[in-house]
Amino acid sequence: MSQIGRLRSARVRAEEPVSDRGYPRPQMQRAAWASLDGKWELAIDEDGRFVHPAEVAWTREILVPFSPETPQSGVHDTGLYKTVWYRRYFEVEPLRADERLLLHFGAVDYRARVWVDGALAGEHEGGYTPFELDVTSRLSRSRTQHEIVVQAEDDPGDLNKPRGKQDWQLESHSIWYPRTTGIWQSVWYERVPQTRIGRIVWTANVERWEIGVEAQIVQQHPRELRLRVELGIGDVQLARDEYAVVACGVHRRIALSDPGIDDFRNELLWSPASPNLIDAEIQLLDERGQVLDAVRSYTALRSFSVQGDKVVLNGRPYPLRLVLDQGYWDGCGMTAPSDGALKRDVELAKRMGFNGVRKHQKLEEPRYLYWADRLGLCVWEEMPSAYRFT
Repeated sequence: MSQIGRLRSARVRAEEPVSDRGYPRPQMQRAAWASLDGKWELAIDEDGRFVHPAEVAWTREILVPFSPETPQSGVHDTGLYKTVWYRRYFEVEPLRADERLLLHFGAVDYRARVWVDGALAGEHEGGYTPFELDVTSRLSRSRTQHEIVVQAEDDPGDLNKPRGKQDWQLESHSIWYPRTTGIWQSVWYERVPQTRIGRIVWTANVERWEIGVEAQIVQQHPRELRLRVELGIGDVQLARDEYAVVACGVHRRIALSDPGIDDFRNELLWSPASPNLIDAEIQLLDERGQVLDAVRSYTALRSFSVQGDKVVLNGRPYPLRLVLDQGYWDGCGMTAPSDGALKRDVELAKRMGFNGVRKHQKLEEPRYLYWADRLGLCVWEEMPSAYRFT
């Protein structure tokens, strides 16, 4: 555990409820969503014998999103097992004809299969990346309470898959940390329009004083659509533009008014010393100007590059003072105990005099990156790698 990890473990406990985790996807927020974190039923399938939920005997409970190896999960089973199964029920009001229900998983280690109301809804491979499933057609129309079952396969002896710092032996040894099996980031759902904003990507260009926006639109039938983008910082509106949706997408650059003088430019530029964020409101409009979908987001005017042996932030050399952070929490493993804990983690790094962290062999959850953006901390992430004996 890094020095920052030791310091925070003494400060951060589970005093905050598991539901206090914030919006799981800060850069694309909708109003109609609900968290599925909390108590789930659990079954540990040591040898990976079961292939269908009907074979599973539900014998335990677990607190999601904490992995079963952790004390915080309520299970604290640090043994070697290949598969875990999860089940819970949730209620959702009947969907309108033009609505869809999306089920989101922040991260499930390593290979996940998901059933909804007894029907296979989808699969995903990769223990550190999010995925979503449109489960609308799987919802039984004869009930308002629905069943979710998740199978997570994570063979601890498979050294070919990306595992980060997770140990494959029964007891942690050398530089390796305890294992993380199954769900370890938030699970949630959102009600969305059938025609909707599917993805938003921001790209800043400090030299041109522009913000690039790339939007992917989900639609089943071709129709005339427009995308309205409003940018602002504080009470100041920076832009309000509308663009035609062409081939299910929008790719545009928004030119901002360049104040020219450095002192005034700094009021818009992002840096750890001055973490200015630009708030964004995005609306999808139909041919009559009616709002079909709306999301809130944020971006920043900043640029990073490398020149020789120097890191350059916003066109100027920027000495980095990074702490090596493994991203493991006392009693919680790779999952932070709460959103407040993530915020305090960023604040602690800054108070210790660091302007950045190097996340070692871990992709952090979006809420950590949100607080780093909001409070001013550079984050250097590494894609978790595999380990194999030769």
